[in-house]
Amino acid sequence: MARATFPVTGDAEADQLLVDEPLALVIGMLLDQQVPMEWAFKGPATLKARLGALDAHAIAAMTPEALDDVFRTKPALHRYPSAMAKRTHGLCQHLVDEYDGDTAKIWRRVKDPAVVFDRIRALPGYGDEKAKILLAILGKRLGKAPVGWEKLAGPFGDPTPRSVADIDSREAFVRVRAWKKEQKAKGKAKTE
Repeated sequence: MARATFPVTGDAEADQLLVDEPLALVIGMLLDQQVPMEWAFKGPATLKARLGALDAHAIAAMTPEALDDVFRTKPALHRYPSAMAKRTHGLCQHLVDEYDGDTAKIWRRVKDPAVVFDRIRALPGYGDEKAKILLAILGKRLGKAPVGWEKLAGPFGDPTPRSVADIDSREAFVRVRAWKKEQKAKGKAKTE
């Protein structure tokens, strides 16, 4: 299998971090709301630069206020830095409590895609859609989802370039962004 790539941020180092460090990927997906995709998924690299490392144990051991300060440092890590700092803290605490801080245990050596989906869905800050998209990233981009993941990922398992899981090049990034704009315009037209 070819080396996994996930060129979503426009920054090669930040993109590689998402491939190499499972915690970065899970935090990036957590941050992927109400900000552009590239900003959300670059957040883990910024967080790592500010903390010196990405470690669930270290983040969970921080006070929520200290992590809030890290998120609020200019430029802020998210449009809603305090809310996302709180969610990131809760996520890391969950990873410590359930997986001894090893994020990859969510999917490593798991043969049943339903188990992986349920574990992702149980992550603080994750709903059904976010869990489906992360499962699709694991399957489409990283080759780490068990056989049969596509059914559980719903529409994110198909070939339509609709989410961050479909980004394998900068061209694909442009196609996903165009699809999202088109869907937003359709939704807006329905409400008028």
